[in-house]
Parts: sequence; C-alpha cells; structure tokens
Amino acid sequence: MGQYYYAIILSASGKIVVWMDPQDYNNGMKLMEHSYIDSVFVSTFEYGLSPAGPYHKSRVVWAGDYADKEPEQEVNLHNMCDEYKQIKPLDKVTTKYRYLVNHTKNLFVDKAKNEGSLHPLPLLTAEGNGRGGGDYREGSELVGSWARDVISVEETLPTDCIELMFELEI
Repeated sequence: MGQYYYAIILSASGKIVVWMDPQDYNNGMKLMEHSYIDSVFVSTFEYGLSPAGPYHKSRVVWAGDYADKEPEQEVNLHNMCDEYKQIKPLDKVTTKYRYLVNHTKNLFVDKAKNEGSLHPLPLLTAEGNGRGGGDYREGSELVGSWARDVISVEETLPTDCIELMFELEI
C-alpha cells in the first residue's frame, strides 16, 4: 500500500497548528509524488515559512499515515489532522527564498543547488518514510532528520548556520 503525507505546522509544544493536503494542489499524497523543486504544493507550504508568511520559523513535519503513534495517543499526527485546521492558501512561488534553514540544528540547504531535482523540505521533515509505497527508497539518514525542527525559508544566506549538502537522488 502507499503511504500518504500531510504537511503540518506544529506549536512549540508539539500540537498541530495547521496542515495542508497535497491533493488540494493536484499533487499525489505519496512522498515522491510531490517532493520536487517545482511542486506547487511544496512551494505554497514553503511560502508560509518565509518572512512574508504566517508561519515563519515554525516546527514542521511531513507526517505519513504509517508513522509511529504520538506519545500517549492511539494515533499518529497524520491521523490527528482532521481535528485541526486545514489550510488551502492560494498557489505561491518561492524561488526568491533560496535557503531552507533549520534553526534548531543551525543548518541550511541551498535549494539552488537542487534545481530540477528533489525538494529538500518534504524529505528532511518526513516521518514514517520507508513504510509504504511511494516513499523515498534510497536509504538516506537525511530523510526525516529535520522532522519537528524549527524551519524557515530565507532570501539571504544565514550567517550563523552550516551548509548541509542535500544530495539525494531519485
């Protein structure tokens, strides 16, 4: 079976603030169906993490429906989404926000080095990868390593962060 993903913004305490569904942007719900630089869904979600967006520097997770259950819960984040606010912002383009920044780990990815390839945001923040069809199958420790961290996208190179080379292949 295929595993389906939602993009989620979390509060500092780990509660769902808002979430987005890739189907609302004519993208598939499987991780590898929407994890590309030119994905309208990913770009629109990413805009929310920009300085112009409402969720700049927020905790992010791409929650799969096969991911582990939440502590002291009977369900995982993906399955909890129906109880929280779903958002459907208008399509946004984020090409001017070249840098994906992890403020928790003081790392950044230069998206310009991945043009025409995989988008780092869904893959770095994915929970549950490897448990269903349509997941990233090349076995990298990078996948999911930024899940639930504080993330933003920025126009200028962050001076206090170290570059993470995101070199995952399709």
